[in-house]
Amino acid sequence: MRYFVQFSYQGRSYHGWQKQPNAISVQEVLENAFSLILRETVSLTGAGRTDTGVHAREMFAHFDSDSLFEETALVHRLNAYLPDDIAIVSIFKVSAEAHARFNATERTYEYWIVQNKNPFLVDGAYYVKYPLNIEQMNKAAAILVENKDFECFSKSNTDVKTYLCDVRKAQWIKDEEKLVFTISADRFLRNMVRAIVGTLLDVGLGKSSHTDMEYVLASKDRGKAGVSVPAKGLYLTSIKYPNNIFDHNG
Repeated sequence: MRYFVQFSYQGRSYHGWQKQPNAISVQEVLENAFSLILRETVSLTGAGRTDTGVHAREMFAHFDSDSLFEETALVHRLNAYLPDDIAIVSIFKVSAEAHARFNATERTYEYWIVQNKNPFLVDGAYYVKYPLNIEQMNKAAAILVENKDFECFSKSNTDVKTYLCDVRKAQWIKDEEKLVFTISADRFLRNMVRAIVGTLLDVGLGKSSHTDMEYVLASKDRGKAGVSVPAKGLYLTSIKYPNNIFDHNG
């Protein structure tokens, strides 16, 4: 049977989602837990990768298993074993063809900024002490939705086949003590969100105009965009799938 697992994690202690040599990853910790409890080798295929230090409030992966288990009981057993910074939300049967990565239709990220020093968000938000012009940042963000090619925000030397992304939302809002940037798209390039936020901060700080976003996008040059902001403020918050994925009867 194929199963989807929904989970969340605090990324500070991990070198991202994807398993790699000589560095601890969320995938490795989860696969070890599943394999130990189910007493079989379990391989998880994630909905995508997150970089070192990035958090996920909602993440999905799929795995295949021949074991017989009750999903809710397995969730409890896994959560009792896993470290405090990883939590399983649910496990459910899906069709044999369902794929956590390829069937995802939309992904949403948030980036958190604080403008006043906050000891409770020191590991979960980026502190920017200088005033920011949110109106200008939102004018620049709106230009992202009108474009498709995001090569200028892609990490160098990546082996992607296309830089085209369908960005459906890009907006800053003030949420109590936080300034939150929300961006939704069908897919994201490596380092893309953090590079976008760095470029938007340049606009907010008055280092560039919102109209400069058009120039940066047209350049297709990572060097023309802003610096990448720290990973600690970035959260994967939502992944959408077609409704038929969630047919628990498989």
